[in-house]
Amino acid sequence: MKLGEIQSRLDVNYNLPEYQFLERELRSKFNNIKTISDYSDVVCGPFGSSITDKDYCDEGVPLLRITNITREGKLDFVDLKYISEELSNKLSSTQVFNGDIVISQRGTLGQCAIVDDAFNVYNISANLIAVKNIKNMSAKYIRNYVLSSIGIKFLERAQSGQVQGKITTTDISSMPIPKIENEELLNSIMEKGFLTYQNKITQAEELLKGMDLYVLSTLGLEIPDYTQRLCNAVKLRTVKTDNTLNADFYHPERIGIIRMMEQNTHIKTKRLVDTVDFCRDIVSANNENLRYIGLASVQSHTGELLNIEEEASGQAFAFLKNDVLYGRLRPYLNKVFVAEENGVCSTEFHVMRMKTEDILPNYLSVIMRTLIILGQTRHMMTGNTHPRIANAEVENLHIPIPSKEIQQQIADEAIRRRTIARKLKEEAEIDWKTAKEQFEKELFGGDK
Repeated sequence: MKLGEIQSRLDVNYNLPEYQFLERELRSKFNNIKTISDYSDVVCGPFGSSITDKDYCDEGVPLLRITNITREGKLDFVDLKYISEELSNKLSSTQVFNGDIVISQRGTLGQCAIVDDAFNVYNISANLIAVKNIKNMSAKYIRNYVLSSIGIKFLERAQSGQVQGKITTTDISSMPIPKIENEELLNSIMEKGFLTYQNKITQAEELLKGMDLYVLSTLGLEIPDYTQRLCNAVKLRTVKTDNTLNADFYHPERIGIIRMMEQNTHIKTKRLVDTVDFCRDIVSANNENLRYIGLASVQSHTGELLNIEEEASGQAFAFLKNDVLYGRLRPYLNKVFVAEENGVCSTEFHVMRMKTEDILPNYLSVIMRTLIILGQTRHMMTGNTHPRIANAEVENLHIPIPSKEIQQQIADEAIRRRTIARKLKEEAEIDWKTAKEQFEKELFGGDK
């Protein structure tokens, strides 16, 4: 390159021909092109030490983290953390409100979302950048521009770091963005692409969720109806045997499901603790050789592992291939995953390892997502804001154990549905990528 062609940075990646060409083409198409900071205030999250795990509360001001931003530009409140109002106000410069935009500094490039009005105010974590006080340009257009193939290329150009790509506040502030008249047209391209994407994702999820009825039918079981009552009687010897005085433990729904299994003479019923070992091997969450899996990494109700990178710090549990991970936080979300390789996971998971060959890991993971388990766990949770299920309660969950042939049949059906679902998701990703490319083409007037 000629010395006069080098702009702002000397690193090779920033000055690659493909990025130089894109910027020249953009500036030639739009005479008076400006940057994102010309239309907004761009701020970074607080220092990492400003908010630690010890600051998390059961209620208060929501703290947006990378895990709360989907790859499709939406907010996801699963595993949402909170900080106190006092700490939130102390970090007022990193508060965001309805209409602001949040962007991840590391991990998957182009993860950004518009803040909604579900809460009056939010704070952002150290790994987010906020685009605030947007003027003379719509937040949707900026969000879609960053998500588009153009925005992704500029982020790829700006990223630094060897192990994990990272962008800075300056990278977002200085990103060139053209002011256009047809913002609504370009926004509609992205919205249409997202709807097509979402439809296929929904088909895939419904296919996986349908395993519940299939399992019950295959096992010849039927979830019993129960009548709501003001009180229930329990024999004293039963209470002594179970060593518990928890009223919900004896809820008619839970007791009815257990009796349903016990009365089926063709299928054995066992407690989980008699079937699996609960492994709690503490390791560091930061391990370059093993993937970290947090609650946000596992999709609810389906057992699918999502393609996201989560923040990891502190302690974690080690797991091995074919271990079954079961989320103890909000168990009604049914976050259950069969490990396809060794790794480390959040301590919010129960790591279950098969004791004998009498039970197949893939069968257990399916059962743990059905109403058979949900009908038990919903009466065994403790905590209001972040309900969990205690170790002892999980160990006492009852599961049906049919013959290995039936287990394999159920596991094979789950794999068949998962294969179809993954194909639908792959098609959805292609549709979403096409929408991003169409956005770029339309921006350049259909010339690309």
